[in-house]
Amino acid sequence: MRPSDVQRLTVTETVDRYVEMVRAKASTGALAPGTAEVYARDVVTFAALAGPERVLDDLSGEDVDAVLLRFARKPDGRRSRPARPEAEAAAVPGGERAGSGAGAPSQSAASQARFRRSVSAFFQYALVAGWVQLNPMQAVTLRPRHRGGLRAERRALTAEQAEGLLGAARELVEVAPAAGGRPDQRTELRDGLIVLLLAAVGPRVSELTRANSEDFFVNAGTRYWRIFGKGGRTRDVPLPRPVVEVLDAYLRDGRRVLDRGREPRALLLSWRGRRLARGDVQAVIDRVLARVEPGRRRGVTPHGLRHTTATHLLAAATDMDAVRRVLGHADLSTLARYRDELPGELEAAMRVHPLLGPVEGRPRRG
Repeated sequence: MRPSDVQRLTVTETVDRYVEMVRAKASTGALAPGTAEVYARDVVTFAALAGPERVLDDLSGEDVDAVLLRFARKPDGRRSRPARPEAEAAAVPGGERAGSGAGAPSQSAASQARFRRSVSAFFQYALVAGWVQLNPMQAVTLRPRHRGGLRAERRALTAEQAEGLLGAARELVEVAPAAGGRPDQRTELRDGLIVLLLAAVGPRVSELTRANSEDFFVNAGTRYWRIFGKGGRTRDVPLPRPVVEVLDAYLRDGRRVLDRGREPRALLLSWRGRRLARGDVQAVIDRVLARVEPGRRRGVTPHGLRHTTATHLLAAATDMDAVRRVLGHADLSTLARYRDELPGELEAAMRVHPLLGPVEGRPRRG
C-alpha cells in the first residue's frame, strides 16, 4: 500500500534512489541489466528536463507534458558528433556529446515512447514509495506519433551504401599491420570487426558491447557467436567466413595490443584497455564511414545497421523465421519494423516471379 505521509523530496533525490533501486534489481536478476540502464538513463534525463531541485510531488500532468515535449525536441546526439579517436573522451556534463547543436535531429517517435515508458515506471514506483500523492502520468496528454515511416538515419542502407561501408571496414583491416601511431593504441582491427558484426549479424549494440571472447566457438567446422539477448534469452548465430577471418585476426593480434589486464573476458576493448561502451560504437562507425567514397556514404547508427541486416536478408528471400532467430526476436511480427523498402526491389521481384520464373526478355506472343 502507498504510505499515508508523502515525503517532500526533490526530483534529484528521488531519481537517485530510483536508479539505486533498479540497479539493485539488475544485480539480483530481477531486472535485465540493459533494461535497468535504460530506466536509469531516462530518469536522469527526466530530472535534468524537469528541474533537479523541484519537489517531485509538485509536478503536475502539465509539467510532465512539458518534459515530454522538451525530450521530443532534444537533439539526437547519436548523429551529431564527429568521428574522433575515442568517443569515451568526448562526453561533456549533462549527458550530451560535443557537437550537439540546433541542427541535430530530434528524438524519434520510438525514442519518445521509450522515454515515456521509463518515466511512467518511475512515477508508479514513486507513488508506492510515498514520494507523490497522485501519479501525474494519469493527466498527461502528449502521445508520440509515427509519421511517414523511419527517419533517414534509422532506415536500412542500400546495397551500394552497405557494400561501401563493408569495403571500408575490410580495407581498414588490411592496412592495420602497416598503420602508424603507437602500437598499443591501434584500433583498426577492432573497428573493422565492429562494423562487420553489426552489418552481417545485426546485434543490438548492448549485445555487441557485452560480448566476451569466450562467446565465440566452433561447432562442426562452423564458427558461432553465442549472443546473450533480452529477457535472458541466448541464440547461437553462425558467422560468415569474411567475418570469421577478421574475428580471428583481431583475437590473435588486435585485442592483444589493447589488453591492459583490466577486462580479461571482454571482446571489444578501448585503447585504455576497458570494455567498449555503447556510446563508443557510433564513433567507430563514423570513423569507418569517413573512409567510404562520398557517393556511397550515408550516416547510420548501430540500430540502422540492424535494420540493414534484416532488410537485406528478407529482400533476399531468407526464411523469416531464420531472420527472426538471427535478430533475437520472440515474435515474427516484430520483423515488420525492421523491414524497409529498397529501391527497385519490387521490379526485381516481378522479373523473377516464383510462379512464372524469369520473365524479363521473354518473347511476346502474337
